[in-house]
Amino acid sequence: MAFEVAIEILALLVIAAFVAGFVDSIAGGGGLITVPVLLLAGANPVTALATNKLQGLFGAGAAAASYARAGHVDLRRQWRAALVAFSASVAGAFLTSALPVGLIRAALPVVLIGIALFFALKPGLDDRDRVARLGPGAFTLGVVSAAGFYDGLIGPGAGSFYMLGFVTLAGYGVLRATAHTKLLNLASNVGGLVAFALVASPWWVTGLAMGAAQIAGAAFGSRLAMRRGARIIKPLLVTTSTLLALRLLWDLRG
Repeated sequence: MAFEVAIEILALLVIAAFVAGFVDSIAGGGGLITVPVLLLAGANPVTALATNKLQGLFGAGAAAASYARAGHVDLRRQWRAALVAFSASVAGAFLTSALPVGLIRAALPVVLIGIALFFALKPGLDDRDRVARLGPGAFTLGVVSAAGFYDGLIGPGAGSFYMLGFVTLAGYGVLRATAHTKLLNLASNVGGLVAFALVASPWWVTGLAMGAAQIAGAAFGSRLAMRRGARIIKPLLVTTSTLLALRLLWDLRG
């Protein structure tokens, strides 16, 4: 089966996917890298988003497995939350044409800057767990369903929203929050891909090649995050949230 792009373009996409897998496994925001590169490679916007969902699910899955093997998350206890994230993402993708996506995009940079400031300035944020403000059921129905819906509806920044919820409402330390985010990212990526595949044509072969690079990048990034914890997760999360906000502001100029 032939690649949808020339070999030299494929090499660029694979490198971008490796870097995105590394960044995503630590702080989220890998789509900041892969979506623009897919657009530069000639994909139309819908194909770029669909292919991004395809390749991104491999990185999220690899990161989830790495954190689980190290004991930072029990994936079997997350299956209900993952199912909610998947279902909400499918619903969000199908409702894209019926909701004021433009208005949400306009407000998103402000929210992302707020998340960046929270993690940059909040004192005492480290890898220690704290008292939860929501029980698991309420957290899943509220935070997970909202973040999953947003991931299907728009996408960029979903990992930051999961992360913020785990830290502020579930009481998780920064490293544990990162670990628990990955399976939910995987589930909402799969949900978005299912919906996009019905209305678009992802670059399946190219996406699978990028997915292999995502796995390598995610394995490297998750190992680094487990060694350094909040010392690397916090600054990278602040950086990716800020860059995503600036990118969205730039897009709004058009």
